[in-house]
Amino acid sequence: MKKDQIIYDDFAKIELRVGQIITVKEFPRARNPSYKVEVDFGEELGTRWSSAQITSYTMEELVGKRVICTVNFPPRNIAGFQSEVLIMGAENADGDVKLLGMDAEVPLGAEVY
Repeated sequence: MKKDQIIYDDFAKIELRVGQIITVKEFPRARNPSYKVEVDFGEELGTRWSSAQITSYTMEELVGKRVICTVNFPPRNIAGFQSEVLIMGAENADGDVKLLGMDAEVPLGAEVY
């Protein structure tokens, strides 16, 4: 679905940061298959939790991965769990969500723009 054009000022309101997954837990109460994921954003932002539909990965595969997250959405209650960040990804042809990748090491918490 194509969306309306926006101006740069609209995009600039979204705070995207680099984080590293440090904990992954089962989330059986979620409506869609999901994990509870703890992401470390470094000293400035600390750690935050997300409910993420990224079950095409095993929990073991996710720990240690660097991810891009939207960190300035208000927390969202998902099946009694406070999801504080949105982990960014895209669906492949099979409908699996794949994480946005990084091709270089950058510090945790680095802003994406």
